[in-house]
Amino acid sequence: MPKRITIATILLVVILSLLSGFQTASAQQPSQGQAQSTQKPDDSQEPTEKLKVNVNVVNLLFNVKDKHGALIPNLTKDDFQIAEDGKPQTIKYFTAESNLPLTLGIMIDTSGSQTNVLEMEKEVGGAFLKQVLTDKDEAYVISFDISVDLLQDFTRDVRRLQSALNKTKINTDFTSGGIPGMGGGPVPVQNPKGTLLFDAVYLSAHDMLSKEVGRKAMILLTDGQDEGSRLKLNDAIEAAQKADAIVYVLLCADRGSYYGTGTMYNGEFDMKKLTETTGGRVINVGNKFDKMREAFDQIAAELRSQYSVGYTPTNLKQDGTYRKLEIKNKQNYKIQARAGYYASLPEN
Repeated sequence: MPKRITIATILLVVILSLLSGFQTASAQQPSQGQAQSTQKPDDSQEPTEKLKVNVNVVNLLFNVKDKHGALIPNLTKDDFQIAEDGKPQTIKYFTAESNLPLTLGIMIDTSGSQTNVLEMEKEVGGAFLKQVLTDKDEAYVISFDISVDLLQDFTRDVRRLQSALNKTKINTDFTSGGIPGMGGGPVPVQNPKGTLLFDAVYLSAHDMLSKEVGRKAMILLTDGQDEGSRLKLNDAIEAAQKADAIVYVLLCADRGSYYGTGTMYNGEFDMKKLTETTGGRVINVGNKFDKMREAFDQIAAELRSQYSVGYTPTNLKQDGTYRKLEIKNKQNYKIQARAGYYASLPEN
């Protein structure tokens, strides 16, 4: 019996030794496998990185109208052709009546030239916000005269936006006798700057809209006359285009106040350039309540009836250069779209 125990013991020791050696080898094998596994994600990340760099989709929102200005619905991808810098592009994505969230900037001119129209702008602008904003949209309010002031930051609360509009007041420079476009506030200033319209558009686009996604638009309530901005019209246009923001201008110009003081009015020309290059338009409302209400109704309809197309440009260079866009319709309808975009720069 002791012999059997000894033999059994020896056999057990041998078996345990074999098992130990097997486990050691097995333990080493997963270690190698782990190294291979670690290498695979690195290899698999390589095409992912390339995909991230190479995929550069240009999105374009636009309206289509007939010769009478009526919006045209129910068109398809095959109805459109897009060219970038004169070279045809292939449309990959297409939707009609986009339901993307809307980010809207209401920008109100509070310089002296707006004295006769400000109350009208408050009332109709507040009603427009209530009409156009949905639960997924947001807006902000900016006033501009001798300074640019954010009266209400991004919010979905229409009452806060209306309250901000209602608090706006004309900022008139009493030392200059209330010359249109010159501001100074209730306390006179020695060197009034004027109406910082271009600065306001730039700040609205660059600081407020550039990082937002979805549909983006600015609505300016102004006579279009800039006085004293540090930036130029082209700076404002470039900022709006880089932010993919559509600009509408409701031209509230009481031109008699300019002619009465011998001041030349040329705001409409600048505003047409600003809006046409960004896909919006100028609507001349003068100082008429009904015209302003109708203008806001038209903008609301256009924002709800946009087509959206997307394409991967044949020019894949990420060099920050400006690319001219041209979109045509087979039925020769009028298309309201931005004139171009700035290619993105590579991420560091």
